[in-house]
Amino acid sequence: MPRGGKHVPSSAASSHRDSPSPQNATLLQELYHLIHRVQRERDQGESTLSNIAKTHDRMKQEVRISPYFKTKLQGLYTTALQEAKSEAQLIEQALDKIVNIKQLEAGEKARSSRPQTQPPLSIEDIQTRKTTATMRRGVLMNILQQSAQDIPVWDGNAGEMPVALCGCVPAEDKYKAKPGSHVAAHVKTDDGEEQWILAVVNSYNSHSHKYIVDDIDEEGNNGKERHTVMKRKVIPLPLHKVDPHMHPQGLFKLKQLVLALYPQTTCFYRAIIHKLPKDVNSDYSVLFEDTAYSEGYSPPLDVPQRFVLPVKESKRK
Repeated sequence: MPRGGKHVPSSAASSHRDSPSPQNATLLQELYHLIHRVQRERDQGESTLSNIAKTHDRMKQEVRISPYFKTKLQGLYTTALQEAKSEAQLIEQALDKIVNIKQLEAGEKARSSRPQTQPPLSIEDIQTRKTTATMRRGVLMNILQQSAQDIPVWDGNAGEMPVALCGCVPAEDKYKAKPGSHVAAHVKTDDGEEQWILAVVNSYNSHSHKYIVDDIDEEGNNGKERHTVMKRKVIPLPLHKVDPHMHPQGLFKLKQLVLALYPQTTCFYRAIIHKLPKDVNSDYSVLFEDTAYSEGYSPPLDVPQRFVLPVKESKRK
């Protein structure tokens, strides 16, 4: 099973120019200095962590911990925390610089391919047109994780069977996902592979029974990756999660086969339920099908309720 999620367009994976523009050269120089500052900050942090370890070793030799060691450790931990924050801020600045460099290169490429009668795109134009496609993967993953935590909890009576799209209960056959809602869609990628991806509904045609969906992971600079898929190849995501104590019947069963969003990707893969959520804020633990392991499954991985779906068997309408 692929570890890194969907196929990454080459335009997003690499941008090489033999002679960068003056503005890009300046950004590259700034990035170079930022990387060196990150390394210096990391070296300093490792030195502080080493001092913390040595202090703990010395404390083990003491019969009674003296105020000196307590004060020293407090100071060292404070310093280590500050150094870690500084390093994180520098890394964030470096990542922002990389985004700016890619945006500038995209603008230059767009200008070179446009007819001379059209005005060139400025870096400000590109930034205002930035969508999820130019968001760093880490930011997108955080947004998805937060959205999974923020969906409401179904408030039915204790023991009552949850309604459709609550917990493990699938949508009714007649249900049509609204534009803007999140779904799992079975699509064919650029390299010919078929995958279940996390997508956003653009529209639904009741006559052809087809959805038009946009890949939520818009990498590269080619705009939204749009797919037209049959209704039977779309699984709406739950609109509510369930409280395991109030509505355990709204959860998947142990060892049940499901589709689950692989952590840090926007692709769904087949998995079996390993452990159930303990409360409304905890996740499923699942084992993904993976032939790279002798058992045929990956080690346990946590996936939020919102991103664990029933397996939809292929069938023709």
